[in-house]
Amino acid sequence: MWIMRFAATKEYMMTVTSEHPAWSAISTGQKQEFRRDVRRKRLVSHLLVVPLLLFIAVLFIGPILVMLSRSVENPELRAGLPVLAQSLEDWPGEALPDAKIFRALANDLSNADLRPERAAAARRLNYEVPGYRTLIMGSARKIGRMQDEIAADPKATLIGLDPRWGEMPYWHALRRAASPVTAYYLLAALDLKVDDSGSVVRTEPEQRIFVDILLRSLWVSVVVTTVCLLIAFPVANFMVVAGPRMRVVVLLSILLPFWTSLLVRTSAWIVVLQREGLINDILTGLSLVSDPLELIFNRFGVYVAMVHILLPFMVLPLYSVMQGIPPSYMRAAASLGARPVQAFWRVYLPMTLPGIGAGCLLTFILAVGYYITPALVGGAQDQMIGYFIAFFTDTRLNWGMASALSFILLSCILALYIGLGRYVGIGRLVGIDK
Repeated sequence: MWIMRFAATKEYMMTVTSEHPAWSAISTGQKQEFRRDVRRKRLVSHLLVVPLLLFIAVLFIGPILVMLSRSVENPELRAGLPVLAQSLEDWPGEALPDAKIFRALANDLSNADLRPERAAAARRLNYEVPGYRTLIMGSARKIGRMQDEIAADPKATLIGLDPRWGEMPYWHALRRAASPVTAYYLLAALDLKVDDSGSVVRTEPEQRIFVDILLRSLWVSVVVTTVCLLIAFPVANFMVVAGPRMRVVVLLSILLPFWTSLLVRTSAWIVVLQREGLINDILTGLSLVSDPLELIFNRFGVYVAMVHILLPFMVLPLYSVMQGIPPSYMRAAASLGARPVQAFWRVYLPMTLPGIGAGCLLTFILAVGYYITPALVGGAQDQMIGYFIAFFTDTRLNWGMASALSFILLSCILALYIGLGRYVGIGRLVGIDK
């Protein structure tokens, strides 16, 4: 009896708070026992979540942070020309360095043990000033035979070896590359750079490509997401109102692309859309066109292939939300005098916003980072930012630039998410808030 009374008291206490008038009627011992029980349950719930948090931190957040850190890391010069990098810390950069710094450069260039690291440093400096790699590697090959001249006058010897050692832009590039962290990659991803005076300026017109690539990627993703929404909304609504057999047929048709390789699906569109493909054969056979249309290796082919691949990611969230909307709501709106279009806009469409929001976010995020599909069915002017991230990672081995482009892309996605959360309400879009 006492246990039942105590349990009933605890259940009653769970319904009140310290601000509730009934809280004062509970004894001090019961209040303390209640607080201990709440703390114990809260601790247990937190401990149950710890493995999941560790899993996410180690396998998801950790690799992302490591990747993003590459966009500001600058270790090449300190590893390949260590003595010079340390000497440049005290150089103000207003005039050519003194003989001490030239001697440090000569020692690093003549050190055979630093050959692999020196090649990486030369490649890094070549990003700053084209031709720097040739200057570093050529000077390193020649300087071994000039040790006596270096000991007597290192400054004159190196300038005589290559006049570029007497030009300030090359030394300013060395000074910028000697810092352990750099904004070079992030600025380059936005078509910016630091000039010799230390000011941030735009790059030369022929080198301004990354902002256009980013805008192109965002635009293609917006178009693909919009087309997917326009197609998926009536399809999802049809699945809700259709009979069980037809619903299964449509659902299998939507899920079928998931059972096929992405590369195979993309390659199939090359066969269908090419000049001698199925679409052009039908159009020319019906005399709708006189010459085959260019449907592949351009922006149209990118749109078609990406919409086909990403359409299920829009249909399924919409279907899951529409399935939970009672049909009686539309009948109630009609009974109150609302026309069908008015009932759709004021009753049905607002209730589908969670599905629209989830589908659009998922489709846009997947589309903006696409790589294989634009690379196969698009032209040179249709490649998206994912292609260049892969290019700098695999071909150029420029992890810093790849990480900077990834950081810019991630920032755009986060900005979109925060903007929707502020002006639309993420909780409402994903179905948390009503």
